[in-house]
Amino acid sequence: MIKIRRSEERGHADHGWLNSYHTFSFGSYHDPDFMGFGPLRVLNQDRVEPSKGFGTHGHDNMEIVSFVLSGTLEHKDSMGNGSQMNPGDVQLMSAGRGITHSEFNASDDEGLHFLQMWVVPAVRDTAPRYEQAHYPESERRGRFKLVASPDGRDNSLTIGQDVNLYTGLLDGNETDSLDLSTGRGAWIHVAEGALQLNGQRLNTGDGAAIQEESQISIFDGENAQFVLWELPLP
Repeated sequence: MIKIRRSEERGHADHGWLNSYHTFSFGSYHDPDFMGFGPLRVLNQDRVEPSKGFGTHGHDNMEIVSFVLSGTLEHKDSMGNGSQMNPGDVQLMSAGRGITHSEFNASDDEGLHFLQMWVVPAVRDTAPRYEQAHYPESERRGRFKLVASPDGRDNSLTIGQDVNLYTGLLDGNETDSLDLSTGRGAWIHVAEGALQLNGQRLNTGDGAAIQEESQISIFDGENAQFVLWELPLP
């Protein structure tokens, strides 16, 4: 069963410096039918104006993943981490028992486009930690590329929950598939472009809940860039 959530159905907040679309309830946007999917709680697609960003603020007991689509994201946190992220970079901040951080567009003239995703952790009040890695286009082209997992396998970031995050780029005749075990499902989000998912068309900003399917197949991409969370069914 595949249930599509179209781009225009998402929550939307335009703050001038920030243009954000919310797949699930977030901030002032509340939809009781979309409070998350399993342990996946937040999936925001954000565009940030040059030299603008999120000032220092706190989080706890959340696994926070950021993925840069275009532009440069500058990160600083209370653990002493400071870095800049470029397209293809994935950041995982395990907030644990508490952390403060800031995220800014590092450019004076270029917009920043990125995904911010939150996952509820399996264990609360752990020690905060931070990871970041770059996944070049060659590793993501035409496939499901693993970038976060509970055991950090295949050079993925280590997330504190029984979930796996894949990303990929799909165009033309490229195709790939992913098997799903019994009791497992997935949420896919097409950040850019379009693709076919098990024969159903997904366009920019569209997402889909995947349940009771043994396999996910993607094909017929049009400059598509996507993320997919494989996770225990809610």
